Amino acid sequence: MSNRRSVSLPVTGLRATGLPVRDNSSPDDSPKDECGVLGLSTPHGEGVAQLAFFGLFALQHRGQEAAGIAVSDGKRARVHKEAGLVANVFTPDTLAPLTGYHAIGHTRYSTTGSNAERNIQPFLVETMHGPLSVAHNGNLVNATALRDELLHRGFGLTATSDTEVFTLMLAAAGGRTWQERIERTLPAWKGAFSLVILAADQVIAVRDPWGFRPLSVGRLPHGGHAVASETCALSTLGCVDIDEVKPGEMVTLRGAEIERTQVLAPQQNAARCTFEFVYFSRPDSNWDGHSVHNVRQQLGVELAKEFPANADVVIPVPDSSIPAAIGFARESGLPFNDGLIKNRYIGRTFIEPTQDIRERGVALKFNALRENLEGKRVVMIDDSLVRGTTAGPLVKLVRDAGASEVHVRITCPPITHACHFGVDMGHDDDLIAARLDVEEIREHIGADTLGFLSLDGMMLAVAERESGPADGYCNACFTGDYPIAISDAQAKLSFEGVLA
Repeated sequence: MSNRRSVSLPVTGLRATGLPVRDNSSPDDSPKDECGVLGLSTPHGEGVAQLAFFGLFALQHRGQEAAGIAVSDGKRARVHKEAGLVANVFTPDTLAPLTGYHAIGHTRYSTTGSNAERNIQPFLVETMHGPLSVAHNGNLVNATALRDELLHRGFGLTATSDTEVFTLMLAAAGGRTWQERIERTLPAWKGAFSLVILAADQVIAVRDPWGFRPLSVGRLPHGGHAVASETCALSTLGCVDIDEVKPGEMVTLRGAEIERTQVLAPQQNAARCTFEFVYFSRPDSNWDGHSVHNVRQQLGVELAKEFPANADVVIPVPDSSIPAAIGFARESGLPFNDGLIKNRYIGRTFIEPTQDIRERGVALKFNALRENLEGKRVVMIDDSLVRGTTAGPLVKLVRDAGASEVHVRITCPPITHACHFGVDMGHDDDLIAARLDVEEIREHIGADTLGFLSLDGMMLAVAERESGPADGYCNACFTGDYPIAISDAQAKLSFEGVLA
């Protein structure tokens, strides 16, 4: 049975079969980002779905479970979405019916709700005001209360994602325009959200007042505008005049027209996710006025200052740690070289590995370069250490290649608390640094030495200046100091009990 899904509105509501999406990829200790979102509006309507495809392709790193595009021609909206990578979900045949002037798109990694078909975005519903489609990057901490309120008001829910909560609340909101309905609904949403909303004749983007997740807007080269989770997607589309959507800002795109409105006052204590710099964002993106690549190099510089090592070579765990390893090598005066080669094409497979392959675990993704490691004292740079499932096998892989010593350096502090704002790090009990101290972790992974960058060192790198650490960022996963009360926060699969 195929997981392909194309829907056209107005006709009927969505029906979800809830087919599971299997993930048998190799063990991976990296935190998982939530999603990438994209919105486009053009005055000519030529190839808008194709533009959305290439924009989503640039955001593939933000979610590999599923992808979708919804398009409107001003009257009728259509959506195509399914499990898989962007290049597999969309073909010339599936893109052909997606004609129109306005589009939104989504790449998904699930953070609220399972990776079932019913939760694939964008959501598309018919309302008394016309078609409405929504895609979301982030996580609502009060989704349980809002979902219960919708149920008590008689709404039928077909999914287990907080994005459906956004969609139905907007569909039921009062107001003459979608902008008014959004303004009336926004204050009820607590948490992280960068939203793209498709109505019949426009695309609307909204960002939460804390600014948790990135969102930027730019002008398309042949007319119209685009919004995206990262500037790399806008650059791929040839956008100019790229600017960050401000926390609490609503941006309306209608072809050549753009309207920007500050609908909610930005929170006094902004809470941009530091992990966007450490791991998630593509290195060619810019956020909060900083180059992600430059920040990562500076993370390596600060790490070398705090935890130098008597070693012969510095190697990265590819790919996100490469700039940091370059910075560490430059600051320490040690040579930089490749020590681990990553299989970038493993992705997420539907093929069940054999027991022998499963036991090899990390070797599915990495091979060691013996000629660069044998007899060497090695500094291995990684961006984070979350559950502790990958670091040990990587250390062993480097030792088996002949390294005489392995010194592990991590470009962020120990992760001791779960994220409730759109990053799947697991629960507190899943986090190795919540159970073990640094020396115990070192023994667990088998490294000769282990060093985590301090919080101040990380924020100095983010600030890209010597005058002091940056502020306005969320570091709750390192400190437990959450910018929003999380007493109502739900577990990822908490809504799966009924819709199993």
